[in-house]
Amino acid sequence: MNNLSALGVGRLEAVGVIGDNGEGYDLRRGLERARVGMRWLDASEERFTPTYTKPMRREHGIEEEMERLDIKNREPLPSEYERRVLDAIRYLVTEEKFHAVMIADQVQGSNCGVITDRVREGLAELARKHPETLFFADSRVRIGLFRDVIVKPNRLEAAQAMGYTEDRQPNLKETAEFGRRLSARNGRPVFITLGADGIMACEPDRVVHVPALPLRGPIDIVGAGDSASAGITCALCAGASMEQAALVGNLCASVTIHKLGTTGTASPEELLALLP
Repeated sequence: MNNLSALGVGRLEAVGVIGDNGEGYDLRRGLERARVGMRWLDASEERFTPTYTKPMRREHGIEEEMERLDIKNREPLPSEYERRVLDAIRYLVTEEKFHAVMIADQVQGSNCGVITDRVREGLAELARKHPETLFFADSRVRIGLFRDVIVKPNRLEAAQAMGYTEDRQPNLKETAEFGRRLSARNGRPVFITLGADGIMACEPDRVVHVPALPLRGPIDIVGAGDSASAGITCALCAGASMEQAALVGNLCASVTIHKLGTTGTASPEELLALLP
């Protein structure tokens, strides 16, 4: 949401379930600063607000990342909240005419986050019924389970979704083939992030590889994937081709990774400054 807000998206709505706790309060404050609507963001005393914390130690000018501290739910999302999430998205798409639905499936425990099996199936049904609305999904461990929505895996996630079991990163030729097959199975384009190699946009019958921008100094990759997702989605909503959308995703990621020690964002002015 911070990335979308920084890019100047006109209206943003958060849909989901958080805990009625301090972490949830902090999240709401952050969303308010990012001018995000929260009408459809439920707070429950029965749920935690998933939180991922990376403590940092700075000593003698050296920064060291310590063990991550996670707060997460270990029980499945109750069915009443699954229904509320799908009802909210259905309303925003059909009545409010939102241009895009971005799906962030970052909880690793099966059915313990907002994107449960039932919600994922409901999203696929909505995407089929409303082809005029862009549905875009990013998932930490379940990218291969999505159907009828655009997906954005990294190269290893794309390969594993197609049955790859080797313990090495697939090369670009292999990645292109996995991307074509994943797009054919899913029924929508696939944008594969390649780190320093940029982004590969795939459809069943074609692949476009858009290289990353050169590094301009020290980098911090935290937040690069989310920034790229926001750029790709905004570009596609504005009528960009797959190649153009991948370029905007690369621009956003390039701005973000050069902001050290923070989960950075990219503004339109920062993107334009990188173009020749």
